[in-house]
Amino acid sequence: MIHFFGSSSQKIYAVQTQKNLLETDIKKLFWLFNLNTENEKGVFNDVDAEINSTFVGPRATMVTPWSTNAVEITQNMGISGIVRIEEFNVPNENSEGFDPMLLQKYESLNQNIFTINIEQE
Repeated sequence: MIHFFGSSSQKIYAVQTQKNLLETDIKKLFWLFNLNTENEKGVFNDVDAEINSTFVGPRATMVTPWSTNAVEITQNMGISGIVRIEEFNVPNENSEGFDPMLLQKYESLNQNIFTINIEQE
Protein backbone atom coordinates (compact mmCIF):
# COMPACT_ATOMS: atom_id res chain seq x y z
CA MET A 1 0.00 0.00 0.00
CA ILE A 2 1.09 3.58 -0.59
CA HIS A 3 0.80 6.36 1.98
CA PHE A 4 1.08 9.98 0.86
CA PHE A 5 2.67 12.72 2.95
CA GLY A 6 3.00 16.40 2.10
CA SER A 7 1.07 19.15 0.39
CA SER A 8 -0.67 18.80 -2.97
CA SER A 9 0.41 22.38 -3.74
CA GLN A 10 4.13 21.78 -3.16
CA LYS A 11 5.58 18.30 -2.75
CA ILE A 12 4.29 14.80 -2.00
CA TYR A 13 6.26 11.88 -0.59
CA ALA A 14 4.86 8.49 -1.60
CA VAL A 15 5.75 5.79 0.94
CA GLN A 16 5.16 2.23 -0.26
CA THR A 17 4.79 -0.22 2.62
CA GLN A 18 4.20 -3.92 3.12
CA LYS A 19 1.78 -3.25 6.01
CA ASN A 20 -0.12 -0.45 7.72
CA LEU A 21 2.03 2.11 9.46
CA LEU A 22 1.84 2.49 13.23
CA GLU A 23 0.94 5.91 14.65
CA THR A 24 4.47 6.23 16.07
CA ASP A 25 5.94 5.48 12.63
CA ILE A 26 3.71 8.14 11.05
CA LYS A 27 5.01 10.69 13.57
CA LYS A 28 8.58 9.70 12.73
CA LEU A 29 7.85 10.16 9.01
CA PHE A 30 6.37 13.61 9.70
CA TRP A 31 9.66 14.52 11.37
CA LEU A 32 11.73 12.99 8.57
CA PHE A 33 9.83 14.86 5.85
CA ASN A 34 9.95 18.09 7.90
CA LEU A 35 6.16 18.26 8.24
CA ASN A 36 5.26 19.94 11.52
CA THR A 37 1.57 19.14 11.87
CA GLU A 38 -1.13 17.55 9.77
CA ASN A 39 -2.96 20.86 9.51
CA GLU A 40 0.07 22.91 8.48
CA LYS A 41 1.37 20.92 5.52
CA GLY A 42 -1.38 18.39 4.95
CA VAL A 43 -1.12 14.66 4.78
CA PHE A 44 -2.87 12.13 2.61
CA ASN A 45 -2.47 8.94 4.56
CA ASP A 46 -5.69 7.26 3.42
CA VAL A 47 -5.16 4.04 1.47
CA ASP A 48 -8.02 4.98 -0.87
CA ALA A 49 -6.72 8.52 -1.35
CA GLU A 50 -6.18 9.85 -4.83
CA ILE A 51 -4.47 13.19 -5.27
CA ASN A 52 -5.87 14.83 -8.40
CA SER A 53 -3.12 17.24 -9.28
CA THR A 54 -0.23 17.20 -11.74
CA PHE A 55 3.17 16.08 -10.44
CA VAL A 56 6.60 15.27 -11.84
CA GLY A 57 8.28 12.27 -10.29
CA PRO A 58 10.41 9.22 -10.95
CA ARG A 59 9.33 6.61 -13.45
CA ALA A 60 7.54 3.64 -11.90
CA THR A 61 10.09 1.26 -13.38
CA MET A 62 13.06 2.92 -11.66
CA VAL A 63 13.72 2.95 -7.93
CA THR A 64 15.84 6.06 -7.42
CA PRO A 65 19.06 6.12 -5.39
CA TRP A 66 17.32 8.76 -3.23
CA SER A 67 14.63 6.18 -2.42
CA THR A 68 17.19 3.54 -1.48
CA ASN A 69 18.88 5.96 0.93
CA ALA A 70 15.55 7.15 2.37
CA VAL A 71 14.39 3.58 3.04
CA GLU A 72 17.68 2.82 4.79
CA ILE A 73 17.27 5.93 6.95
CA THR A 74 13.77 4.78 7.99
CA GLN A 75 15.18 1.35 8.90
CA ASN A 76 17.78 3.06 11.11
CA MET A 77 14.90 5.02 12.72
CA GLY A 78 13.19 1.74 13.65
CA ILE A 79 10.43 1.88 11.03
CA SER A 80 9.96 -1.51 9.41
CA GLY A 81 8.04 -2.60 6.32
CA ILE A 82 8.87 0.33 4.02
CA VAL A 83 9.67 -0.80 0.47
CA ARG A 84 10.07 2.47 -1.44
CA ILE A 85 9.87 6.23 -0.84
CA GLU A 86 9.73 8.65 -3.76
CA GLU A 87 9.35 12.40 -4.03
CA PHE A 88 6.81 14.01 -6.39
CA ASN A 89 6.99 17.74 -7.13
CA VAL A 90 4.39 20.13 -8.47
CA PRO A 91 5.58 21.23 -11.91
CA ASN A 92 6.41 24.86 -12.56
CA GLU A 93 6.99 26.75 -15.80
CA ASN A 94 10.46 25.18 -16.14
CA SER A 95 9.33 21.59 -15.59
CA GLU A 96 8.84 20.87 -19.30
CA GLY A 97 12.61 20.37 -19.47
CA PHE A 98 12.71 17.31 -17.22
CA ASP A 99 14.56 14.20 -18.40
CA PRO A 100 11.90 11.70 -19.63
CA MET A 101 14.36 8.83 -19.15
CA LEU A 102 14.32 9.45 -15.39
CA LEU A 103 11.10 11.33 -14.67
CA GLN A 104 7.54 11.36 -15.90
CA LYS A 105 4.48 13.56 -15.49
CA TYR A 106 1.62 12.17 -13.39
CA GLU A 107 -1.92 13.55 -13.74
CA SER A 108 -2.82 12.10 -10.33
CA LEU A 109 -1.21 10.06 -7.56
CA ASN A 110 -2.94 6.88 -6.39
CA GLN A 111 -2.24 3.31 -5.27
CA ASN A 112 -1.08 2.31 -8.77
CA ILE A 113 1.77 4.78 -9.31
CA PHE A 114 4.41 2.06 -8.88
CA THR A 115 2.47 -0.66 -10.72
CA ILE A 116 4.12 -1.86 -13.94
CA ASN A 117 1.92 -3.60 -16.50
CA ILE A 118 4.43 -4.60 -19.16
CA GLU A 119 4.70 -8.14 -20.50
CA GLN A 120 7.96 -9.57 -21.76
CA GLU A 121 8.23 -10.06 -25.49
